[in-house]
Amino acid sequence: MKEYTLKTKMRSYQWDELTEEQRELVSIAKEQIKRSYCPYSHFHVGAAAKLANGVVIRGCNQENAAYPSGLCAERSALFAAGAQYPEEPVVKLAIACFTGGHFTKEPGSPCGACRQVMLETEHRYGGKMEVLLYGEDEIFVFESAADFLPLTFVSENLNG
Repeated sequence: MKEYTLKTKMRSYQWDELTEEQRELVSIAKEQIKRSYCPYSHFHVGAAAKLANGVVIRGCNQENAAYPSGLCAERSALFAAGAQYPEEPVVKLAIACFTGGHFTKEPGSPCGACRQVMLETEHRYGGKMEVLLYGEDEIFVFESAADFLPLTFVSENLNG
C-alpha cells in the first residue's frame, strides 16, 4: 500500500487587501445576485468571469422546479464566456453567495460540477484562472481552478 497526501493552496484576504482589479470583479459578482432566480433554495449566487481582453462576463444561478434543469452562477458565466468569446481565456472568476438577507460570512464553495467546468476552462486555454470566493468575513483566493481538483479529469484522461 502507498499513501499520498494531496495539498492545495489558498489565501485568505480582507477586502482592503485585495487589488483594485480583484475588488471590482468581486463587486460585479456581488451585484449579480440581484439577477439570480432561486425561488426554491433562496440561495443567490453571482459570478463574474474576467477574460484576457478585459471583458467581464456575468452569471448568476437559475433554478427550475425540475432541479437538475437549473444552472449554477459559475457555469452560467463560464459557458457564456465560451459562447461569446471562444478564443479569449478566462483569467479570473469571482463568486459571491447571498442568503437570509445578507452575503454569507464564509466564502461559498463551487459544487463539483462547477469545479469540473472551471478546470476544463483552464485546460481549454492552457493557463491558470484565479478564483476569488467572497465571504463577508474573508475572501479566499486560489491561484488556479486546478487547486479545487488536485486529481484532475481532462481530455488526456480520455485517451487511456
